[in-house]
Amino acid sequence: MGTTRSTAREAAQPATTGRRAAVVAALMLSMALAALDATIVSTAVPQIVGDLGGFSVFSWLFSGYLLAVTVTLPVYGKLSDTFGRKPVLIAGSVLFLLGSLLCALAWNMGALIAFRVVQGLGGGALQGTVQTLAADLYPLKDRPRIQSKLSSVWAVSAVAGPGLGGVLAAYADWRWIFLLNLPIGAVALWLIVRHLHEPQRETPGHARVDWAGALAVFACGGVLLTALVQGGVAWPWLSAPSLALCGAGLALVAVVVLVERRAADPIIPGWVWRRRTIAAVNLALGALGLLMVAPSVFLPTYAQSVLGLAPVAAGFVLSVWTLSWPVSAALSQHVYRRIGFRNTAMLGIGTAALILFAFPFLPYPGRAWQPTLLMLLLGAALGLFQLPLIVGVQSTVGWAERGTTTASVLFCRQTGQTVGAAVFGAVANGVLAARLGGAGDLDSVTRALDSGRVPEATRRAIADAVHTVYLGAACAAALAFLVLLFLAPRKFPVLND
Repeated sequence: MGTTRSTAREAAQPATTGRRAAVVAALMLSMALAALDATIVSTAVPQIVGDLGGFSVFSWLFSGYLLAVTVTLPVYGKLSDTFGRKPVLIAGSVLFLLGSLLCALAWNMGALIAFRVVQGLGGGALQGTVQTLAADLYPLKDRPRIQSKLSSVWAVSAVAGPGLGGVLAAYADWRWIFLLNLPIGAVALWLIVRHLHEPQRETPGHARVDWAGALAVFACGGVLLTALVQGGVAWPWLSAPSLALCGAGLALVAVVVLVERRAADPIIPGWVWRRRTIAAVNLALGALGLLMVAPSVFLPTYAQSVLGLAPVAAGFVLSVWTLSWPVSAALSQHVYRRIGFRNTAMLGIGTAALILFAFPFLPYPGRAWQPTLLMLLLGAALGLFQLPLIVGVQSTVGWAERGTTTASVLFCRQTGQTVGAAVFGAVANGVLAARLGGAGDLDSVTRALDSGRVPEATRRAIADAVHTVYLGAACAAALAFLVLLFLAPRKFPVLND
């Protein structure tokens, strides 16, 4: 009898392992859809505008998608805790693919922007649910393996996305950028439907969805993020549209609090902020989103205008951090198993603060290897910071709370990036205006780069602006360090698997 049972277990093990490998492949493909979308569209903007027009509003191709992803993360997190990961991931994948197909069929810029929002509504489910399933599939000791794989997907997408988008736009048609999602998404969807089998969980017989809370969160996030994204770009910060949006957003914050306090099962439960570990990780990763804006947005302009590099070479200077980040993340388990999640993250973000602070001390104009080396080190430091926090916070909650917890972490990081883009953009424009006598901003710098003529005074002004932004990013890293030091518990309250 014992031999028979042993044989049965051995026979079942390959099937279980194979099924999990198929699900992991589906998760990586799903993550690739979301990761590629962040980079592949940007290089095709000239062709899209040339075909559809709408140059004055093309920035909404990115803003609309970002808004939809960010504001839906908490909603999808709660839905996955209520109904399971599989139905949410399937629904999000279908919605993303539908949006991709509609984008490929768009007849003008307004339609394309609207369909990008549809894509974003599905993208929120992809990002949040994939990260949650990664924790569901593996016990704590094995989670760095799947997380490092997902990090490598982002790294490859960051490097390959712009080049692939440029090739498709130049030699095929920009619509293929969106059509390319269909076969990738179809394979991922088939693998999920066929191989993802969630165990039966105890769920309330009359599970209610807090639709009023979901609508309030969606409206509040949409209004506030629109104010941040478009303020200083589409209209001045102190103009009537900015003030109206900020006022409406603050009023909606009060509505969200009121609705969620009365809801029986709120979309954003109060325990997300009452538990020290989750609150600390949320704030720390919000600061991470803030500081990531400095290199990802401003370094390519610095490399082209100050260092005199071609666009491809400037992109390489930025992309090296995507090479060291996943490697460091994969190795971080050897550190946090010795000194704990909090101390490992503090080591990573403390090192990142020093690296960011060193950037303004680079010689002018300097050589390309200098910022490249700093970016390589920064990626390694941030890999040591982010992954232990995500793995650690997911390990402090059970299955029924993991989706909400993961979504809150991703929501704070996305919100931090949006706030950082607005704040650092205003800071950079202010420094440029001061150095150039009020005659320059980031848009004028971009036009100068396109023309190939950047005056020496403008180059120095750009260097000063980017240095100031990096100092701000160093302050954000220091803030994350202090949050972990004073708010996070020394030892995360990890639950048994």
